[in-house]
This record gives sequence, structure tokens and C-alpha cells, in this order.
Amino acid sequence: MKITDTNPDSASASQAEINAEMAAIETSYLQSGIEETQPRLDYAPYRSSLLRHPTKDLHHADPETLELHAPVFGARDVHPLESDLTIAHHGDPIGERIVVTGRIVDGAGRPVRRQLVEIWQANAAGRYIHKRDQHRAPVDPNFTGVGRCLTDNDGTYRFTTIKPGPYPWKNHHNAWRPAHIHFSLFGTDFTQRMITQMYFPGDPLFALDPIYQSITDAKARDRLVATYDHDVTTHEWCTGYRWDIVLTGSQRTHFEEDH
Repeated sequence: MKITDTNPDSASASQAEINAEMAAIETSYLQSGIEETQPRLDYAPYRSSLLRHPTKDLHHADPETLELHAPVFGARDVHPLESDLTIAHHGDPIGERIVVTGRIVDGAGRPVRRQLVEIWQANAAGRYIHKRDQHRAPVDPNFTGVGRCLTDNDGTYRFTTIKPGPYPWKNHHNAWRPAHIHFSLFGTDFTQRMITQMYFPGDPLFALDPIYQSITDAKARDRLVATYDHDVTTHEWCTGYRWDIVLTGSQRTHFEEDH
């Protein structure tokens, strides 16, 4: 299931009711001894999960047919400059310049080489360049918010971008998403595409966000949060964050399509 931020209007509920509902669900799972590292399909505080999750059996597609339309990416297709989201226009974007880097590995710690990684995000004011985003925050003409790169032989990716801002959404009254960056990994074809979100440490909105809290296992949630890395930070230029992605195993990163 792919988690999305856009949600249809629904009956409003107070923040106290939302918090109480999330706390009750969390307590129930902790008492049951069940470790849930992936979000559930029906998670009442995240209201669109009740409306949008699959209710019928999935259809199996012919993989050979799909491969005819699969992406074929290599060093000639993805330019190194596409990983810098701050140089796509004539001027500098507004906001805190950051570098986000990390390794993509399998459950045994082996690097996933030449993996296509795409990111998209809001600007520093919490606004996406999208016609459906009507948040009353300014659009930055020098920041589109999309980039991509290929991992190197060590499985490392690296992006230069602007730290995104939080933004409101219509899940409940006074609902705000924590600052985050969307990540997409393509594998070798479209059927292997996986999507997730990276968050920033110490965000006060974590406890109030039903999407983040839909993962009931605290350690699994923590694996979605990047770490500030002073070695990645550059003198008088940018701050740096490190975030590794684990594809398989008990320490794997949560992906929004796991269901």
C-alpha cells in the first residue's frame, strides 16, 4: 500500500480524541506482545487508510509483459547533477541547505549497486509544486523539489537539497505532517518499486502524526529518522544527515508498499 499525504475531507475530530485513539491502539499492541514493524491497513487515526486500502485479492500480472515497459537506467541515463536539487534554476532556493547521504544494503549488509534512487519533497515553507497543493505558503521559483541518482559500488547515494518544512493536511483538525523527504527505489523494473519517507531527528510532530504512528513498533519508526552527521556537514555551506536503507531482514526499512 502506498501512503499518500492527500486525503478527502472527513468528519472532524479533536486532537485529544486523535491522541487518545492512537494511545489506546499502541497500548493494545504492546500488551499483546506482537511486534509490528509495518503499518496496518486499517489504522483509525490515519483516516484515509480506512478508505483506500485494498479489499480484494491482487491481480497477478505477466512479468514478461511488464518488463517490456520496465525502466532501463544506467550511468548514461542519470546525470550526476540531478542529485543536486539546489542548482536546477537560475537562483539559489530559500532555506537550509543540507546533504542527505547513506547506503542501500540488503539484510546481510551487502551494497545494492547502481540502484536508481529518486526523491521528492516540499520546499522550506512546506509547499509542493503541485496544482493540488493549496497550502497558503509561498512557492519557491528556484526549487522544484525532485532529484535522482544512482548508488555507487558501495551502495551509497547522496543528495544536496533544502530542508523541507512541515505542512498541514486534512486528516483531522490542526493536522500537520512532520518534515520529510520521499524516497523511491526502482529495483530492476516497475514491479519492484518501493517508496518510503525519511524524517529528521527531534521533530515535535512525530507524536501527533498518524502516518508515522501507524508503525506501532518504536524501533521500526526510529529507522525512518535520519541522523545528523557532522562529518557530512560542510564548513559554511551545509548541514549533513545520514540515512541508510535496509531492503530485507529484521532491520529492514519500512516501505509504504509492503502490504
